[in-house]
Amino acid sequence: MRRASGWTQRAGGAGRRRPASAALAALAGAALLTAGPEPAGGQTPDARGSVPVPERVRSPLAPVPFGPGEQAEYEVTLGPFSVGGAIMQVVTVEPVRSRPSYHISWRIEAGIPLARVDDHFESWVDVETLATLRSLKKVREVGYSADRHYEIYPEAGYWDRLDTGESEKMITALPLDDVSFVYYARSLPLEVGETYTLDRYFIADRNPVILEVLRKETIEVPAGTFETIVVRPIIKARGLFGEGGEAEIYLTDDDRRLLVRLSSRVPVLGSLSLHLRSAREGVPIRR
Repeated sequence: MRRASGWTQRAGGAGRRRPASAALAALAGAALLTAGPEPAGGQTPDARGSVPVPERVRSPLAPVPFGPGEQAEYEVTLGPFSVGGAIMQVVTVEPVRSRPSYHISWRIEAGIPLARVDDHFESWVDVETLATLRSLKKVREVGYSADRHYEIYPEAGYWDRLDTGESEKMITALPLDDVSFVYYARSLPLEVGETYTLDRYFIADRNPVILEVLRKETIEVPAGTFETIVVRPIIKARGLFGEGGEAEIYLTDDDRRLLVRLSSRVPVLGSLSLHLRSAREGVPIRR
């Protein structure tokens, strides 16, 4: 078993805790390298095909297989039926409190009459540490609705929820939220048989997040046929990756670690899956 580096002792004096978002998905998205992207956010690639980050970079960039402009689209199915779509993208690199950050956006619209889902997530992730600095959630699900705005301060060890005025200490100096976990997972070795125990969820009582690397499998999705590594994520929250949902994510068995399929059981809706249908490559950033 592997436990990620970072604080492992819970910080005392935590403020009020409320449940994590009832997201239809906590982790999602990567891109199939099928077409070059247009530069995101007005950034222009140089002759090396990379995009410069803002000046304030204090240490080496975190090695990642994605960049601004990366975008993936998914078909959402309920059993054998197509019921909607999802899209996830790295919009651009922009500053959060003067720290260059990946701006990540994901949206899913799916369901059947009287059981619809419209979830929109945005995260800002530090390009050096992959720590989440800001998290926005707009959730519209069956019997549940929420709008949340978190400002996250890794060095100070706490977060503020601006829409309610809540504040809470964290148990990690390298926090992640729902969406940013998938990008961090893509950087892991993911060896079959390993279990990764990650004390990095920014809301303290949702830790640890567990990633079980189950097997390798060849699968076919609308975007093509892929050799994949199958991972089971477990988070102490409602949604696709909640305990008991038996979720599985299928990542390409190469250095890209692209998410090509996701399957789980969701309350009310039942067996739900995402299948990659099209995507484009991001542009790597440089110092």
